[in-house]
Amino acid sequence: MKKFRKVLDGLSSSSPGGVASPSCGSAAGTPTAHAPTPQDIHVQETLVSENFQICKTVRHGFPYQPTCLAFDPVQKILAIGSRTGGIRILGRPGVDCYSQHESGAAVLQLQFLINEGALVTACADDTLHLWNLRQRRPAILHSLKFNRERITFCHLPFQSKWLYVGTERGNTHIVNIESFVLSGYVIMWNKAIELATKAHPGPVVHLSDSPKDEGKLLIGFESGTVVQWDLRAKKVDFRIYYDEAIHSVSWHHEGKQFMCSHSDGSLTMWNLRNTARPIQITYPHGKILKDGRKESCKPILKVEYKTSRNSSEPYVIFSGGLSYDKSGGRRPTLTIMHGKAITVLEMDHPIVEFLVLCDTPYSNEVQDPYAVVVLLEKDFIVVDLTQSNFPIFENPYPMDIHESPVTCTAYFAECPPDIIPILYSIGAKQKKTGYSHKEWPVSGGTWTLGSQTYPEIIVTGHADGTVKFWDASAITLQMLYKLKTSKVFEKPKAGEGRAGELVEEDPYAVQMVSWCPHSRLFCVVGISAHVILYRFSKHDANTQIVSLEVRLQFDSEDVISPSEAENNPCFSDPSSHSPQPPGSPGSGTQDSLPCLKVKSRPVRMPPGYQAEMVVQLQWVDGEPPQQITSLDINSAYGLLAFGNCNGLTVVDFLQKTILMCMGTLDLYGAADPYQRLTRSPRKNRQSTSGLTELSDNQVSMDMEKSKSPTSDHVNGHCTSPTSQPCSVGKPRITGVSEGPRLTRRGPGRPPFRKAQSAACMEISLPVSSHTEGGHASRRAMLQQLHGVSMYSHDEHHTTSYNWSERESRENSFSRSRSSSVSSIDRDTKESVTTLQFGESYGRKGDALPTACLWVGTSLGVVLLLPISIPTEEEERMEEPITMGPSGTVLMLKGSVLRFAFLDCGGALIQSPYEVWRDPNGPEDPDRPRRRKLINFSPSSSQEACGDGHLAVVCSEKQAKVILMPTQAVLFTHNITESSFLLRADVVSVCNSVCLACFCANGHIMTLSLPSLRPLMDINYLPLTDLRIARTFVFTNGGQALYLSSPTEIQRLTYSQEMTDNLQDMLGELFTPIETPEAQNKGFLKGFFGGNAQTFDREELFGEAAAGKASRSLAQHIPGPMGLENMKAAAGGVVGDLARARIALDQRGERLGELEERTALMMNSAETFSTHAHQVMLKHKDKKWYQL
Repeated sequence: MKKFRKVLDGLSSSSPGGVASPSCGSAAGTPTAHAPTPQDIHVQETLVSENFQICKTVRHGFPYQPTCLAFDPVQKILAIGSRTGGIRILGRPGVDCYSQHESGAAVLQLQFLINEGALVTACADDTLHLWNLRQRRPAILHSLKFNRERITFCHLPFQSKWLYVGTERGNTHIVNIESFVLSGYVIMWNKAIELATKAHPGPVVHLSDSPKDEGKLLIGFESGTVVQWDLRAKKVDFRIYYDEAIHSVSWHHEGKQFMCSHSDGSLTMWNLRNTARPIQITYPHGKILKDGRKESCKPILKVEYKTSRNSSEPYVIFSGGLSYDKSGGRRPTLTIMHGKAITVLEMDHPIVEFLVLCDTPYSNEVQDPYAVVVLLEKDFIVVDLTQSNFPIFENPYPMDIHESPVTCTAYFAECPPDIIPILYSIGAKQKKTGYSHKEWPVSGGTWTLGSQTYPEIIVTGHADGTVKFWDASAITLQMLYKLKTSKVFEKPKAGEGRAGELVEEDPYAVQMVSWCPHSRLFCVVGISAHVILYRFSKHDANTQIVSLEVRLQFDSEDVISPSEAENNPCFSDPSSHSPQPPGSPGSGTQDSLPCLKVKSRPVRMPPGYQAEMVVQLQWVDGEPPQQITSLDINSAYGLLAFGNCNGLTVVDFLQKTILMCMGTLDLYGAADPYQRLTRSPRKNRQSTSGLTELSDNQVSMDMEKSKSPTSDHVNGHCTSPTSQPCSVGKPRITGVSEGPRLTRRGPGRPPFRKAQSAACMEISLPVSSHTEGGHASRRAMLQQLHGVSMYSHDEHHTTSYNWSERESRENSFSRSRSSSVSSIDRDTKESVTTLQFGESYGRKGDALPTACLWVGTSLGVVLLLPISIPTEEEERMEEPITMGPSGTVLMLKGSVLRFAFLDCGGALIQSPYEVWRDPNGPEDPDRPRRRKLINFSPSSSQEACGDGHLAVVCSEKQAKVILMPTQAVLFTHNITESSFLLRADVVSVCNSVCLACFCANGHIMTLSLPSLRPLMDINYLPLTDLRIARTFVFTNGGQALYLSSPTEIQRLTYSQEMTDNLQDMLGELFTPIETPEAQNKGFLKGFFGGNAQTFDREELFGEAAAGKASRSLAQHIPGPMGLENMKAAAGGVVGDLARARIALDQRGERLGELEERTALMMNSAETFSTHAHQVMLKHKDKKWYQL
């Protein structure tokens, strides 16, 4: 423990003095005797470096770019491999494990060691890996790297330690699973085919041992050749030649016949008694044409041939095979043939692989299939085979995160305990029906709720306008509730003006969200420059959505100096400040209109989140509004604030009025730290982007048009909610010398979809970015960082999904989304990058805290706007709220990212909030409902050092801790010089608070508060993907998350405490289960039916018989531990108890066997003694020569 004290004598604020606004409602006055000074701040910090450690916890979502599938029928766990080298192992809900190959090579095939707690992976870099699944985090035991041949197929017989490996050259090698070394036994391709055959048979595409005899190995070559190899005799039993290429082979369980699928869409059945020709050739989806020819069909990529006890007819299940004529307009299919019944299941996405789940692991028994697992490119489903209509199982895993591309994320830990059950009860009504009533078949592993659990919720926004709430407690993820923001708007129709430009894009894409779990207020910002406010209700309602439109279009270079105005008398024409009615001559057809149209009729809203108000920015001069870059909402104040690159808007959502709409420069008053001089406009400005040039006066009148229907703005403050409306566009600031002004349109902006990047690129530009070369890549990066509509409409809804094309688009740093970058280099173009409501001191002279709005800009400037709010509820709904710039200015390097407030004891001060009440609930006439406010003011949270609080301000480059109300800078820390921060949050960890930062160079850092002492700096994740930058977010409890791929959410912890407890929170993949015994066949069936023959593979493949393989063929890479230690690695109390029980049972069985054997030995001994005595009596009196 260290006590930090910072004494800065005579330190003044880092900002120039501002001009106070006299009409602000804050309690102005001289500082009281209790106002703290820097010398009074004594905070005992408890966090040290040992409290922090970076560790990935769990990955949610659908595996990105899946390639293969495997299932353990005894353990009932499932594995999915991906193109990026990842492995997802799934069991019962809660058992979800992600592992990654260090090489990053694509996983080609997976093979479980059934009921052994191990997995073999074959990767595209021709390496085999053996994974230990008997520990909560799987680890590689052995690796085997092939040097001269490429792996194409692997097969591991049940209860065998010898793995067959087929290669691209057509050879088959054999690997010992225990030692992971090659056997000297090799089946060469030239020995497998006839000597007379001149052509190479192609790569090995199939390997399987005969169910009838394990000593027979069936080898399928791509060219259409199938060979059965006698492992004992080292010769070929038979060869099959077919004209079409083979994709897969499947045995009948009796081992007398097998089925092949081919590239021409045909299925061939072969009998071992006669291999000259197939006994059956079928084209399931091909018809014979009138001229006698067969329809050409697509390849059948895989076929499964399974028998059932309940039916004499087998199941034939395959993917593909549709005729080319029909498949053009049809989706990918899975076909189930059972007798004469043929069922075709259409899929939404291409099929990667499928598996048929059977009760028995033995290939020579009746299979009894009960489900089909289908792995699609973007989905994962399981079909129930036991019901005639083949319903699918309800998937318990969160595989639909990417149902629409994720555009933003939010993470809330330590939520109110009642919020999750409420959201779940509402969301349960949204679930689809028609699922199978049987339990989810992938039910392996064990998982228990950890001891340290608290309510956590993840919110994801999507490109189609949907918002999803997820229960993220105890490192799991379950869907709670789904909200569709598009239902607020009328559907745009093609060809109707502005709607025609939007219909092909994602006009409802969610850009950011703000949620207060206590008051249950929810706010959504969309890409079409709209803000939607939702309230939560348990009852349905039929309400009218309030719609407000705001004109927020300002430009610093459009301000004309007084001297030029004198030379141009028309500029000072008072008419230029009057609003222009919509549709006036010279205005564009889309001027004064929002991008979307809110439903004007009353809308029926189901229980859950119900839209109350929509605020939209209007088009100006035929140009779309700039995207919203910052948002904050406060339920206690009843205020909503948002800003973009043009300025700031504050909305009173209780009175449904626009309280303030100001340009960024106007927020300064006379306290502009850059002292930007007014400029004269260019006389002959050329229009760009095909936009019509408008006259100055017309544009000026357009800029002044925006107004609130019930507010009157005088000197920048709302003074009356009932007086006549007037201009909102350019409010004046008291104390600022006002000269004649004229607003003018800047350079032409690109069309709507591209216009999003212009504002976003400037959000984080530093003050010093004067050179184009030094920051070109960074600008492009920031441009895409806040770009939301990642995918176009046709890409998202098309069936043929191109992963590589989309990935290259998202990973491109240099790709610019805007055709106009002229505004990038204008340092005076200033965006509002962050907003925060809270109780603070608007000016240095304030004695008491008041409601304030903290504003941070892209130039590193911090502004405070005091707010005067009536205290009585009746007055709050009728009396005006006054607010305006106080002239207080603080400065930091880089764009401002985050605000937070601490009391003088170092504790985090929460924002005030209103306790939730159901807006549609039944009212009690005896007890009228009143607003219940919870206020966390600095004065009420401390007593030791009097009034005052600490403000934590973090920008892209540095962090500062400021003492309020004196505005003295107590601590400053330059976080990075060569890079910049993408995310910064003040979070609680280990009963204390710290500042967590994620840097563009991949570093995750934590700083103590308030001293800003570095606690952790780890190079965790190089920023190779802008998706990570868009979605990275910290939360309390030492947790964070980001979108690791378009379909997956990666959660991590930076807390040492959670890292230590992580093992207890993860699920067990392996559970000790006795291997089911093989069915005991009758004597006659075994005698005449050719019972399966067993043989000792060790005698054939061991080093004594086969010798050693060539060292140059493959290289063995040992893992951290061998297979002999694998079984000892399984941890967990449940596993120990189960193993102890099984061991006890086995000991009892062995004792019983020992007792039986002892009795047999005693009987044998007595028999031997009797015979010996008889022999002795027989030869007792005989001489030696008579014997």
